[in-house]
Amino acid sequence: MNKQSKLNGFWQRLQHRIKQLHVTFLRRVSLIIFATLFLVAAILPSTAHIVAVITPASDISNTENLAQQGRALYEAEQFSDAVKILQQAATNYAASGDKLRLAMTLRNLSLAYQQLGLWTEAQSAITQSLKLLQNIENSQQRSQILAQTLDVQGQWQLARGQAQAALQSWQQAANIYIQIGEQDKLIGDRIRSAQALQVLGLHPQAKKILTEVQQNLEKQQDSPLKAIGLRSLGNVLRVIGDLNGSQQVLKHSLRVALSLRVNQEIAEALLGLANTNRDLGDTQATLDFYQQAAAISVPSSTRIQLLLNQFNFLLQTTKGDAAVDLFPQIQSEISKLHPSRMAVYARINFAQNLVKLKQKTTTDIYSWLDIAQLLAKAVEQAQNLEDKRAESYAQGTLGWVYEKTGQIADANQLTQKALFIAQSIEASDIIYQWEWQRGRLLKSEGDVKGAILSYSQAVQTLQFLRNDLATISSAIQFSFGENVEPVYRELVELLLQTEGNSKPSPENLKQARSVIESLQLAELDNFFRQACLTTKVAIDQVIEQDQTAAFIYPIILPNRLEVILKLPGQKELTHYATNVVKQEVENTLEQLRADIIIPQKELLVQSLSKRVYDWLIRPSEVLLAQNQVKTLVFVLDGALRNVPMASLYDGKQYLVEKYALALTPGLQLFDSKPLLRKELQALTAGLTQARLGFSALPNVESELKGIQSQIGTKVLLNQQFTSQAFQKQVESLPFKIVHLATHGQFSSNAENTFILSWDKQIKVNELSDFLKVREQNRPEAVELLVLSACQTAAGDNRAALGLAGVAVRAGARSTLASLWNVEDESTAMLMSQFYKELIKNPKLSKAEALRQAQLTLLKNSPYQLPMYWTPYVLVGNWL
Repeated sequence: MNKQSKLNGFWQRLQHRIKQLHVTFLRRVSLIIFATLFLVAAILPSTAHIVAVITPASDISNTENLAQQGRALYEAEQFSDAVKILQQAATNYAASGDKLRLAMTLRNLSLAYQQLGLWTEAQSAITQSLKLLQNIENSQQRSQILAQTLDVQGQWQLARGQAQAALQSWQQAANIYIQIGEQDKLIGDRIRSAQALQVLGLHPQAKKILTEVQQNLEKQQDSPLKAIGLRSLGNVLRVIGDLNGSQQVLKHSLRVALSLRVNQEIAEALLGLANTNRDLGDTQATLDFYQQAAAISVPSSTRIQLLLNQFNFLLQTTKGDAAVDLFPQIQSEISKLHPSRMAVYARINFAQNLVKLKQKTTTDIYSWLDIAQLLAKAVEQAQNLEDKRAESYAQGTLGWVYEKTGQIADANQLTQKALFIAQSIEASDIIYQWEWQRGRLLKSEGDVKGAILSYSQAVQTLQFLRNDLATISSAIQFSFGENVEPVYRELVELLLQTEGNSKPSPENLKQARSVIESLQLAELDNFFRQACLTTKVAIDQVIEQDQTAAFIYPIILPNRLEVILKLPGQKELTHYATNVVKQEVENTLEQLRADIIIPQKELLVQSLSKRVYDWLIRPSEVLLAQNQVKTLVFVLDGALRNVPMASLYDGKQYLVEKYALALTPGLQLFDSKPLLRKELQALTAGLTQARLGFSALPNVESELKGIQSQIGTKVLLNQQFTSQAFQKQVESLPFKIVHLATHGQFSSNAENTFILSWDKQIKVNELSDFLKVREQNRPEAVELLVLSACQTAAGDNRAALGLAGVAVRAGARSTLASLWNVEDESTAMLMSQFYKELIKNPKLSKAEALRQAQLTLLKNSPYQLPMYWTPYVLVGNWL
């Protein structure tokens, strides 16, 4: 029998087995260490503490001996034996009528059942315990046991995917701890509540709770609870994008854990530091932390999480051989796992990464059958655990493997099954994945209309999920670039698909434009790690504001460059495409961006710029002329953002010589009102001296004086330009323009996007907070934010996303910035001319004022090269 026959036979047997599993429930013994997924088990009140509260050391009966023996077995992770002993103790307490001790024992029994994955028994025990406590006279002991029983109920609920119910149980417990003055237990309860909030996607609320916990813990001596609280806060800070804060808090957690020599907490802190450094882009530090954590003696349930994170990281950093070396260790650790949610996700995670490894290397140490068997086991365990979320993940991922192996019919069946399960529990974060997968399968079958419908449903679900896109699942690590962005792009590709001489329908073009706008918003949400942006106006309303502007949406697809064009006065959208592969587009743009700042390469720059012009503008030249277009507004995609459109060259002229230009990450994000020139006031600030490792900018003073000669200004220079002084002026003065002549950087990471003041780097979120306070106190909006001497981060091909982020988050209607740090004498000249144009002609748009300022440099012999005048871009409202 050949390999293909064996493969087909396996798929048939596997399908039959999966059908059987729907009607067969086989209970398994399992070991669940919740710290690896939800960080819960490590902070549960131990049975030792409970027994110590109610059992006098001098008078221990046989039954109490059993209770303590059960506790000891539980702490030794001998859960099956613990259950037997605790059952016997419960029987004895019931016979003696000791309801208080019986309630406590049932609560402990529920803990042991949960560790074994015996969810029904665990629920029954906790229900009995709570019922008993309702009928016991109130006392300090009764309150303690009730609160701890509610804690265990919350643990059960969270493990079963009932995060909202868990939150309510823990809130009830917290109220009791406050009443009886149990501060330590209250802190543990607040940590658990924060974890439930994270599962619900409410990360800012989780941060608020954990920050309060940290303030309380700082006053206490080192303890495991302190290490856990700090680690929980550090992990939340990573999720919301405060990477430096995360690193600092996690290091503190590690110091506490090391001082106590608690292996579990040491390993968890190291894992948190590895993940944070991974987000920071520090490859070596990430590997070091993973390896340090792996060297610590911890249970298999923790070790597998460490190994899987390291495995995935090695794959992403193209260290395939090193990833292969981990394969035997991961196999060994997974084989030790008892059935549990964590075990299910571990198998799914391993299977997904094995597929990636299979696509990157030629190693033959595993097969598609091996991967499928991993997932079949995950399906079985999820169904035995009655865990619908885990089952949906396992079924859908198995469908994905069918898709990879060309078994489309079977892939469809599993995908539909996974989608149905996810819909039944309203798990939107899973639903969109299977809608997307179903769309891909329909596309492979040639059903374009069906595929568009499924993709559209996936995008709609993602819109609903905006608050959670940064961390789409706490169980399986997602990457925005791999698991969110492609949904939008693949839908656009389908909408713009043409056959023969046919063109996309007007409805498809309009939907494609809407999808691209939605992708821009999703990218910015991901940049800020929260859905912090709101659309201000409808697209068509913006377009109607300027009947001389054309709007250009270039879209980079794998095998072609698409352009959607909206001309003034035209109801229908125009569309054209160039057959050029994505790699060629990105290589051309990267080379252009690198060469444009080198004076000796002007001819090469013109050649590259002409190539990009031919892609984006050449096909529409006649239409632009016929419609008397004066301004081009670009909604740029991907690597196009890193190149100034002003530099595009038609063979005779640069684009800025023919049109005023503006950029926007989305037409819906900016209020498109013209700048009122009457009594313009500006707050200007800058640095001329070298500061905090950045070089001096000697011409900044003349730049600010040039602005002062044009309009009324308040100037903060050098020592006057502290973050605090800037904030005070922002909140108090009635200005419409903020002009900052200082070093700054735009990055694809919000943490690395900043402007430099005298005393510190002001990060983009902090800048936003300054301006928001002003917005609350004063009715006047900031019309224009100018950032000169800033630059995009070197080596970051999505750095211009930071510029868009600043422009949107700052709340200003327009932002004028430079894509790289330009010689500051030419900057002073350009800025002076820009303000002069704004003042002398009130009807001139900001985009046209910038164009005239750029032409002033272009016609000035020392500054004719594109490197001097092209980097200045206007983002947002161009009027």
